[in-house]
Amino acid sequence: MLANYEVDLHGHTTRSDGSDTPEEFIRHAVERGVKVCAITDHDVIPPTTITIDGVERDIQEWAHEQGVELMLGIEVSCETFIDDTHIVCFGCDWDDPFFKELDDFCIQSKVNNYRQLTEALTEKGMPIDWDEVLANNGNPIPEDQIQKKMIFELMARKGFFDTWSDAKLYVKNAKGLTKKREKPDAAYIIREAHRTGGFVIMAHPHLVSEPISYQGNKIHLSVYIEKLIEAGLDGIEASYTYDKTSYSGKLTKQEIYDDIREYYGDRLFISGGSDYHADGKKGVKNPREIGDCGITLEEFLANDRLVAMLPHRPE
Repeated sequence: MLANYEVDLHGHTTRSDGSDTPEEFIRHAVERGVKVCAITDHDVIPPTTITIDGVERDIQEWAHEQGVELMLGIEVSCETFIDDTHIVCFGCDWDDPFFKELDDFCIQSKVNNYRQLTEALTEKGMPIDWDEVLANNGNPIPEDQIQKKMIFELMARKGFFDTWSDAKLYVKNAKGLTKKREKPDAAYIIREAHRTGGFVIMAHPHLVSEPISYQGNKIHLSVYIEKLIEAGLDGIEASYTYDKTSYSGKLTKQEIYDDIREYYGDRLFISGGSDYHADGKKGVKNPREIGDCGITLEEFLANDRLVAMLPHRPE
């Protein structure tokens, strides 16, 4: 089935918490008729090469040969005390030492915090073993690739909740269940991404928990977004699969899209993406698909900075 949008700027692979390898991800985007897709794995720099039939290739060139242009990005979880503040960075100098430092920081922060979460859940009568999390439902991962979503998925597989998103909402709303994971400041990430040549987008703004506690004050989401704009934010995600994730607000997906375009369309690049994880492989019903949400090819081509990050202009 063909995608709703030809450009999808938000997706994940097995390099974080997705279930498609980068090769599978690219091939699936082609099957869906997508012209531009993006690998934006959590807190890990994107792959610049891919091994095909034992030969190492430039991943963007290989994707082009398959019929899709590939954007390389990273989705950074930011703000220790503001849940789901995710900043997507494209076109950075991935060899800059900043990204190695960010990678090391995030790995240690995740391992420490997620171990605490499994222990706290076990104390609450939901036994979650750390080694069982790393077993990842038959696809074992090293500790440095742990993602919080894997814990939620295990909670659902063990029958504590119907879906991983239900488990996420429980953990998100349960008071005192676990300590907040240490995360970098969003404004700092924006500045460093720009310093290394990047283009920065705020992902799924309506997943951000309110009220927002920022620098000692309680503020509204719109005020927080303004602070990110002041820090140099380039774009914001408007078209997003809120209907297929843990969104618990009252607005429809279309209403969110319309509001974001109205409030920020004259100041920010209006982005869109599915947040594809290949969850269908894990038995998730009605999973997010590449191109479910996104932007038109015309909207993408109108942004010269993003187009310049591709080795070939999309047709």
